[in-house]
Amino acid sequence: MILLLAVLLVWLGATSVERVARAASADGEPGTFTASRVECVSHLGHESCTCYGTHLPGDGGAAREDVYLHGADRASCVAGAATPSFDVGSDTRVYGPEGSREWLFTAGMILAGAALGVWASRPWWPRRGRPA
Repeated sequence: MILLLAVLLVWLGATSVERVARAASADGEPGTFTASRVECVSHLGHESCTCYGTHLPGDGGAAREDVYLHGADRASCVAGAATPSFDVGSDTRVYGPEGSREWLFTAGMILAGAALGVWASRPWWPRRGRPA
């Protein structure tokens, strides 16, 4: 069961590598994000906000409605304000020109899964016997 969890962690991380690498450097289709609303949740003395709006591609393609701008907070999310953004292929979000550090979580998930897999597979390793 633990080995299955390890494989799942590595697989989930590995399927995100391309997207998070592109997000890290804002390597995507440039456009403009126009904020429409901000939703915030307060917990344990911390506030976490999500800025929703519309991404309009720079090449004049179809606008993407109700996506969120990764990393935006209450102070940077002003309804009607436009900001440069990049679409790296995520279904629900776009990124600002500063990129993203999501790759840290993805790398951690892959490493944790690999470590868990090594630990879980120890019973199948050949054992060294002591000389008699």
